[in-house]
Amino acid sequence: MNRSFSSVSRSWVLALGVSLSLLSGVCLAERAPMEPLPSPSGVDIPPLSVPANPNSLANGTQAQSQPANPSIFTSANSDPYNYVSIPDKEASVLIQRAGQQWRLIRNGVITVYGAWFLALAFFAVVAMYTLKGSIKLSEPLSGIKIKRFSAFDRVTHWTMAFSFVALAFTGLLILYGKYFALPLMGGVAYGAFLMVCKNIHNFAGPLFTLSIVIFFFLFVRKNLISEGDMAWLTSFGGMFSGKHVPAGFFNFGEKFWFWFGMVFLGLIISGSGFVLDMIV
Repeated sequence: MNRSFSSVSRSWVLALGVSLSLLSGVCLAERAPMEPLPSPSGVDIPPLSVPANPNSLANGTQAQSQPANPSIFTSANSDPYNYVSIPDKEASVLIQRAGQQWRLIRNGVITVYGAWFLALAFFAVVAMYTLKGSIKLSEPLSGIKIKRFSAFDRVTHWTMAFSFVALAFTGLLILYGKYFALPLMGGVAYGAFLMVCKNIHNFAGPLFTLSIVIFFFLFVRKNLISEGDMAWLTSFGGMFSGKHVPAGFFNFGEKFWFWFGMVFLGLIISGSGFVLDMIV
C-alpha cells in the first residue's frame, strides 16, 4: 500500500514538473522577441516585435486624435449650412454643435447641481418634520364634512399630480439611471426599461401641461392677493406661534405655490419638454 502510494506520488510530481517546465517555456517564448528569418532574396526582414517604422506608433496616435481630413471636418463643423438638393435645408448640417453643447451642460451642470439640490430638498423636508412634527388639530373632529372642491376640480388636481410624479420618476431615471440602475440591470434590460420610461415621459408631459392650463383657469381668481395675506405672511401662518391666522379660500402660502410652483415652474418644465421633443 505504501509502495503504491509513493509510486503514484512520484508520478504526480513528475507530471507536475513537466507541466510547469512546458508552461515556463511557453511564457518565455511569448516574452522573447522573434529572431529575424533569413530571406532568400537577401533582404533582412525586421522582427515582428519591432515596428518597421519607429514613427508609426506616434503617427497612429495622432491619427486617432485628429480627423483624417482636417479641412472637411472643419467645414462640417462650421456654422454655415452646406448645399443639399432636398427641401429640408437642416439636413445639410452634418455636426450639430448645439447638441454637443447641450450634452456637456446636461452631463455637467444639470447632473451635478441637480443632485445636490435634490439632496438638500430631501434633508430640508426631514429636518422640518423632525423639528415641527406632524400637524395636529386643535379640536377633535366634528363629523361634519363640507364639500370644498367639485369632482372636476379633484380630477384636474390628481391628473396634474400623477402626471408630475410620472415625469419626475422617469426623468430622474433617464438622468441618473446609468449611475445605479445600469450596473444592476445590465445594458440590454436597462436599455429596454429606459425606452419605456422615455415613452411614459413623452406622453405624461402634454397631459401635465393640459392639467396646468385647466387648473389655472379654475382657481386663478381665488389666488389673487387679498387683505389678510400680509398678516398671514408676517406670522408665517401661525406655524411657530400655534395660533390660527384667518385666511380666505387659499392662504398666502398656497397662493405663492400656485403662482411660483405651478404657473412659473410648471410652464418652464413644459416648455423645456416641448423643446426637447422638437415640437417648438
